Amino acid sequence: MGCLRKIVQIIILALAIVGFVTIGGKDFLIAQYNKYLGTAKTSVMERASKLGDFSELSDEFDIDKAASAFGYKGVLAEHEASGQKMLIVDTGKKPMLTEEDFDENKAEAKIKDLIKSFSYKSLQIDDFTIIKTGKLNAYGENIKYIGFTAKINKLPIGKVRGMISAIDLSSDKSFVLLSLNEDKKYSQLIADEFFKKVKPAK
Repeated sequence: MGCLRKIVQIIILALAIVGFVTIGGKDFLIAQYNKYLGTAKTSVMERASKLGDFSELSDEFDIDKAASAFGYKGVLAEHEASGQKMLIVDTGKKPMLTEEDFDENKAEAKIKDLIKSFSYKSLQIDDFTIIKTGKLNAYGENIKYIGFTAKINKLPIGKVRGMISAIDLSSDKSFVLLSLNEDKKYSQLIADEFFKKVKPAK
């Protein structure tokens, strides 16, 4: 259960990024990332390459950061025109969510149970609502995802929209996939386009 709680922390991280950028906190975020994660593009791409092959991505997408968060390795990307964020997290040998959870319809219940019991400082997910399910292509496989809307208290951006999925790359390696944006700006087509271009690490 402790490992599964991490999924809520990651959702909060991504939602907070959207919120800070929307309310003018981009400079603050850049400063914090520079301080803790570094900014060299070659270094970012080198770290990102451990989670996948991103070479087929178009210029519409920018790999913003690749580092560790909450004990897991992750890659954060942005669709520059819309500001939509994509996050890939390597959950290590103790998966927080797996592809099997989505196949067996367990993921929704796990996420909702965690959100009910979790709060992170002054940030908390409110009104987390499952709005759809679907399939997307990532790492060369067709996988299921859950589409949702949510609110983060203390951030005046209103509702956000996104999707969350997971893929099992081996018996002991699962990645969580997440895409987020403001409710009216979110596009599943953008998420689909990004993830279908991500291939297994060479």
